[in-house]
Amino acid sequence: MRILVVEDDASLARALTNLLSEEGHAADHVGSGEAALDVLRTEPYGAVILDIGLPDMSGLEVLRNLRSAGESVPVLLLTARDAIADRVRGLDEGADDYLSKPFAGSELLARLRALIRRGGGDAAPRLTVGSLTCDPAAQTAEVNGRRLDLPRREWAVLFQLAAQSGKVVPKERLSAQVFAFDDDVGPNALEVYITRLRKKLAPDGPAIRNLRGLGYMLSA
Repeated sequence: MRILVVEDDASLARALTNLLSEEGHAADHVGSGEAALDVLRTEPYGAVILDIGLPDMSGLEVLRNLRSAGESVPVLLLTARDAIADRVRGLDEGADDYLSKPFAGSELLARLRALIRRGGGDAAPRLTVGSLTCDPAAQTAEVNGRRLDLPRREWAVLFQLAAQSGKVVPKERLSAQVFAFDDDVGPNALEVYITRLRKKLAPDGPAIRNLRGLGYMLSA
């Protein structure tokens, strides 16, 4: 999952992006409301962690702009412990959940998993493509019961293809869904992960097809 962290406290933002990366997510960070609105207009995110106290505008204003533009991305608000009015307003403006500072990383991850599940409409979503089964909650994949050994980025690529199985996924869109801005990846990184996945899916898993000039498709 690609997640946007909107937080002006640099040390907290760094801790959050590290925490999310360790959990297997691709995490981007911006430190202002305007930057958040700009990036959300062009980049696909599975969730947003949004601090209310931003330097240029309130996180509530950012949220209001998102919802008025029809953006339904799940939003987890970060608030001060005693800011009850802000929490109420945030939920009224369209936030999916909130977390009071200071908080434990484990609780943030649990709340994030819950709102992502709610956004998907399934408490324990699994994807099946032919003999392949992907479990997003556990971030595991099996082919005919054979567990695939998938590092974080390989899992992210496979999951995005499985979620859009039977459809052509343009290379640029797949890269945007998988890699964060600061990920240290080369120009051919996606092709490298596709090659590795093909080997791991063989011989009894679905095929990853390369439609030249169009993108990739996972086909059973």
